Amino acid sequence: MTSLLVIIVLVLLAVALWQLTKIFDLTQVGSSSDDSQVASDNDNNVQGYIMFGFLAFIYIFTIYGLLKWGNLVLHTPASEHGGLVDNLMNITWVLIFTVQVITQGLLYWFSFKNRGNKDRKALFFADSNKLEAIWSIIPSVVLACLILYGLYAWNNIMFVDKDEDVIEIELYAQQFKWTARYAGQDNVLGKANVRLIEGVNTLGVDMSDPNAQDDIVVSELHIPKGKKVHFKMRSQDVLHSAYFPHFRAQMNCVPGMVTEFAFVPTYTTSEYRELPFMVEKVAHINKLRAEKSTELVAKGGTALDPYTFDYLLLCNKICGASHYNMQMKVVVDTPEDYKKWLSEKTTLAQDIKAAKAAEKPAEGAAPTTDTAAKVIDTVKTVVDTVKAAVAKVAMK
Repeated sequence: MTSLLVIIVLVLLAVALWQLTKIFDLTQVGSSSDDSQVASDNDNNVQGYIMFGFLAFIYIFTIYGLLKWGNLVLHTPASEHGGLVDNLMNITWVLIFTVQVITQGLLYWFSFKNRGNKDRKALFFADSNKLEAIWSIIPSVVLACLILYGLYAWNNIMFVDKDEDVIEIELYAQQFKWTARYAGQDNVLGKANVRLIEGVNTLGVDMSDPNAQDDIVVSELHIPKGKKVHFKMRSQDVLHSAYFPHFRAQMNCVPGMVTEFAFVPTYTTSEYRELPFMVEKVAHINKLRAEKSTELVAKGGTALDPYTFDYLLLCNKICGASHYNMQMKVVVDTPEDYKKWLSEKTTLAQDIKAAKAAEKPAEGAAPTTDTAAKVIDTVKTVVDTVKAAVAKVAMK
């Protein structure tokens, strides 16, 4: 209802402004005015100063945005390659802002300097080899350097030596959740195919593959600090994107193919929580949540729980209605805690075996209520049949 009233008010304001312009036009009837539709020197001066006003707006809003929202960008990276990514991003930002300040300043300055004047004649020239060289060579050199540095960073991040000691983990994406599969003791993931999805085998792991016998499937991702983790990613349905913001890692998960990414965590979850900027951030969030909780309780609602920082794996592709909620908790442990956590997990083969055992009734177990009822009904039928036969014989 409120939206409808706002729309009605806006429409009425538009009609009122239209009527005011008509009244203004009527008041100008009979007065001397320039109807030539040709800009005068005064018009050109006004437009020139408006140009400067808009330039000031761009610069002021840019500075305001940096001061207002600059603290919302990601802070300290939690992976070895994160510093390289941040450095590349910072160089890109500096180039963008530098070029923006120079080009926008020149654009509006020349627009003002060369504004229309009845005593000035425009200079026409077909081309300028010097200008063409300047605005072609300089951007080409800058972009080439930026691209080469980006390729260098990308190759360093993506390179995984075949002989390198890494932990193999599969990330399986589906609407709207993540599932992780660990390679187990042999550190080799078993084969998988979506056609093999059945029961608790939700990832379609080929259980005839010897490498799959020690695979472990979990819904919460744990990785050790200081150890390279090699992720292999699959998607069951649509295009997803595995995004680890604090580790500066992202890779698309494409149905029908396996993509990969690797990184080395440098902070455990508890260590990252103790960083000064994170302590301040969590305190600020909890202050806002406390204020919101006061409002909710006053209205008879439930108070919000305090916020605690955790690493997250997010989906960075719009994959459907619940895309916003497609996330998995990531815990970075010490190597010792990681080994302990992993040793407590059952393998997928054990889970499948337990599920099949649960489906079959235990041998020698007492019959269920349904079975007993069926037996009783059968006995009653036999007894009734015998009684009827005996009665017929007696009558004869």
